Amino acid sequence: MDQLDSHNSQSSVRQSIEIAVTLGLIAVVLSWGFLILKPFISVIVSGGVIAIAIYPLVLKLQGMLGGSKKLATMLVTVLALTMIIVPTWMFAGSMIESGASLGKDIAEGTVHIPPPSESVKEWPVVGKTIHASWALAAQNSTAWLQTNASMVKAVGETILGKIAGAGIGMLLLVVSILIAALFISSAEANTAGLQRFSRRLMGKKGDDVLGLSVATIRSVAMGVLGIAIIQAVLGGIGMIAVGVPGAGLLALLVLMVAIAQLPPWLILGPVIFYVFSVESSTVAIIFMVWSIIVSFLDMFLKPLLLGRGVDAPMLVILLGAIGGMVMSGIIGLFVGAVVLALAYKLVQAWLAAGETDSDAAAVDAPPAQ
Repeated sequence: MDQLDSHNSQSSVRQSIEIAVTLGLIAVVLSWGFLILKPFISVIVSGGVIAIAIYPLVLKLQGMLGGSKKLATMLVTVLALTMIIVPTWMFAGSMIESGASLGKDIAEGTVHIPPPSESVKEWPVVGKTIHASWALAAQNSTAWLQTNASMVKAVGETILGKIAGAGIGMLLLVVSILIAALFISSAEANTAGLQRFSRRLMGKKGDDVLGLSVATIRSVAMGVLGIAIIQAVLGGIGMIAVGVPGAGLLALLVLMVAIAQLPPWLILGPVIFYVFSVESSTVAIIFMVWSIIVSFLDMFLKPLLLGRGVDAPMLVILLGAIGGMVMSGIIGLFVGAVVLALAYKLVQAWLAAGETDSDAAAVDAPPAQ
């Protein structure tokens, strides 16, 4: 009997060691794989988000083109790349041209800063201070730049760093679109894989959770990101038309605040004051009307783009956008907002399912004797 117990004990120890070794090897492989994919996770996730968001458009085009999925995918990919590359090239060209001209003027000592109008003094709180400093810079811009060289250098380095980061972010966004095209080309297999995974993870509720995830991604991608891109592009076009310096950088700021569900006039408002200071009243009024239309455009577009999907609180989108930007740069604006909104909706669904199960258990419970 003792020998049997000893044998069973040794067998249990051996099985425990084998399980521990197996789990350890699996953990090492998974950790290794995660480290390999870590630099590409944000790009792959954003590619998946884009693929889910634009797949209905691909299906519509496929029906219009006689069932040619490859052609439909190619057309949507080219359209998406055009929507990213053309505004980026246009705004980047504006920033490069403005920067090169300013650098040349500083080097030659021929910087010309237009004097402020008297209306600048009427700006709330900071109007008189800005007017005095602006007027001093306009009188002798070279001397002002020399006096404030350290501040100008620090601001310039910060702006250049942000521009470089934005450029890399746009490049990664282009890569994400190409990855999305690959996902769409094998959409059926990817969908089947996601269904198997969700069912394995959550059983019968897997399909419902997967459907909720897809609806959330499409809603946020179209109703938040899509509107933000439209507002940023239109705002940037208006600023380029009236000759606002650094229109591309300002358009990027409009994109950021719009994704964070904040009003674009936070950026366009000061620009309107600037345009009134340097342009004629007619031009300034036209730009002001254009900026107001851009700022409130979401009021008309959101019911169209968000009405068919699911919504998420503004705070969730804001935290997702800011956290994503801190973690992954400009591409994180898109990924962070979508992922956090998706997590919020999944937690909501999980809590609702728990309440439903509790109610069902209470109904099925036998009455107390």
